[in-house]
Amino acid sequence: MEWFDALILGIVEGVTEFLPVSSTGHLILASKLMGIEQTEVHKTFEVVIQLGSILAVIFAFKEKIFHSIELWKRLIVGFIPTAVLGLTLYKIIKSLFAPETVAYMLIVGGIIFVVVELFYKEKEHHVAHVEEVSYRQAFLIGLFQSLAMVPGTSRSGATIIGGLLIGLKRKTATEFSFLLAVPTMLAATAYDILKHHSEFDFSDAQALGVGFVTAFVVALMIIKWFLAFIKKHTFIPFGIYRIIVGLFFLGVIL
Repeated sequence: MEWFDALILGIVEGVTEFLPVSSTGHLILASKLMGIEQTEVHKTFEVVIQLGSILAVIFAFKEKIFHSIELWKRLIVGFIPTAVLGLTLYKIIKSLFAPETVAYMLIVGGIIFVVVELFYKEKEHHVAHVEEVSYRQAFLIGLFQSLAMVPGTSRSGATIIGGLLIGLKRKTATEFSFLLAVPTMLAATAYDILKHHSEFDFSDAQALGVGFVTAFVVALMIIKWFLAFIKKHTFIPFGIYRIIVGLFFLGVIL
């Protein structure tokens, strides 16, 4: 992979990782548009550059991440469903990484976002801080996150929807989604590197470095923008965007 390709994919990853639009889906679709074959090495490249986005979360929420044991307990509980199902269904999940799957799941997820937001009303008793999320709520959000193993679903989208449905405020659901990404994606990255490290060679280092750094910088900017955005808006625009992108790829690309 050329460094310019890695730069583009790093931007795509950084922009889409924490927006409820499916970063994996956009990486697959972007790769298809760029003519990059979905080899095992490339799939692992996509997972590795996500680590750059995760470091952006750690940087943005460093106070909560490094000073709250209670929060970490909840994040671990939320991580358990994905860990168990991910290890059990790893091969099946990898086989689903195709543009067709992404397009359909973008549309389905978009419709769900629009419908949920049309009925969701933020109430005073809804959880206002991530530290106040109960263990039961954390586990349920983790179950929603496990749905995102199907490419195109969106990890952040699934966890945010889950948070809204079980009584979290929009900002709380979004922040918990960001924070839950840390153990989830660190584990996914480590597992993929362990399984496929022998397939990389020195020539891949530059592409990985460019993608990693780009994803970190872009994701940090997007996190700050997104948190400001949801204070005044709903998630309906993202639902509509998902439907449009999914239909576009079904009609033009596939």
